[in-house]
Amino acid sequence: MLFRVSFTSLVCLSAALLGAATPVSATGFKYDRIDKNNAVLLVVDHQVGLYQISRDMDALAFKSNILAHASLGKIFNLPTILTTSAETGPNGPLPKEILEMHPSATFIKRNGEVNAWDNPDFKAAVKATGKKQVILAGITTDVCTTFLALSLREEGYSVFANSDASGTFDVKTAGEANDRMRDAGVQVLSLFAVALELMRDWRNTPGAPAMLPFFDTYLPQYGFLARAHDAAVNNGTLSGL
Repeated sequence: MLFRVSFTSLVCLSAALLGAATPVSATGFKYDRIDKNNAVLLVVDHQVGLYQISRDMDALAFKSNILAHASLGKIFNLPTILTTSAETGPNGPLPKEILEMHPSATFIKRNGEVNAWDNPDFKAAVKATGKKQVILAGITTDVCTTFLALSLREEGYSVFANSDASGTFDVKTAGEANDRMRDAGVQVLSLFAVALELMRDWRNTPGAPAMLPFFDTYLPQYGFLARAHDAAVNNGTLSGL
């Protein structure tokens, strides 16, 4: 009898302690959301030669995602830093579309450093922006993106990795790299999530007038949804059902 009472008391005490701990854990979470006024965009080794080894997603979709990633810098007026690794060799240059999109952006051409953060000019350029949040993507996910993301986390930056614009050899390798980044506190997001967290409200500037054409170009699933809505509005058949 004494054993049953003691055991019951322990169970009740444990339940009470667990119940008391739950609210503390819940309220301890802080939503670190992207702030367009405190973010820098990094385009890391999106080189035409390296593009050939990215096999974990459809080639056409990946090309679109790379260009969309760079385009975010223009739409949201983010300081944008471009970097390449040994571009005069097989890695090749950045796509001409990105260079034309950012003719005045800081462009660091690395000759040996695998991790861009090991290049003093690149490190200085990021620090010079004064921004505390970093949005980045690169080829390959497991090296170009992950090594830099981990170094940035070590330096105290909030890091947001655009998984749609980062590519590597296969899905397994991408998954392992993304897990490694998450373990270090890197937020791994889709292109759609990055864009909408930057925008926050369709009534903002930039808002619907800028973002709907962006999605129409780079995320046609959503762009065509907007087209369907416009068509219904224009022909007077919009239904509330």
